[in-house]
Amino acid sequence: MLTVATANVNGIRAAVRRGIDDWIARWDPDVLLLQEVRAPDELVRAHFADRHVAHVPSRLKGRAGVAVVSRLPLAAVRDGVEADDVAEPDVDSGRWLEADLELGDGGRLTVVSAYLHSGSAKPGQEHTMTAKYAHLDKVSRRLDALAAGSDPVLVAGDVNIAHREVDIANWKGNLKSSGFLPDERAYLDRWFEAGWTDLGRAHGGEGPGPYTWWTWRGQAFDNDRGWRIDYHLANPPLADRAVKVQVDRAPSYDARWSDHAPVVATYDLG
Repeated sequence: MLTVATANVNGIRAAVRRGIDDWIARWDPDVLLLQEVRAPDELVRAHFADRHVAHVPSRLKGRAGVAVVSRLPLAAVRDGVEADDVAEPDVDSGRWLEADLELGDGGRLTVVSAYLHSGSAKPGQEHTMTAKYAHLDKVSRRLDALAAGSDPVLVAGDVNIAHREVDIANWKGNLKSSGFLPDERAYLDRWFEAGWTDLGRAHGGEGPGPYTWWTWRGQAFDNDRGWRIDYHLANPPLADRAVKVQVDRAPSYDARWSDHAPVVATYDLG
């Protein structure tokens, strides 16, 4: 059995101050996929000195940053959603990190820690949506390539898109909001049609929820007015090996160490 958790930490230093280390000690995941790390490489590696670490910060200071923290050795690491010889815009950096994990039986599991653009549909912010769609096009091409292989692959992280009405509490009020626009949701349709499985929905029932993100503001968390934007996406060789997938929602507002809840999955890779 292998336990994999994905979490947008909303800044690793802030998450540590709020108690993420206690959460990690309690769950003890074999693999931890982090997004919005927002910290220098040396700090991340020092904090997880007892694990194998792959980390790529954003070239834009204080932005993004993704990491793979693993008990299993890392056989290979690939930074970025495109080939190494393709120039990546600074705004795309620190958003996609692949690692091949060495399993005990000699096999491999590829994991991806992904933090996709949020974007904004507000007037004057159109350029952020242009960047988001451009990145989603690249992600789609990479997902097609990963899905074509015979080895198990997990893509997990903050996709910043709620797929269906059951994935967002106030869907009627957000029909024109970034994260729930028809053109954004169509990307998820394409991925699922191409063979990727949304394990959070497959194991979480028909909904509404369970949500994974709630704004810090107001009573959104207490009233469970959230969005489901954090995913475990499995290719066909991995999907049937998922035993349990759950959103570990904090018991109270003051117990949160991020505005996201981690999504934790157990896989039977024996």
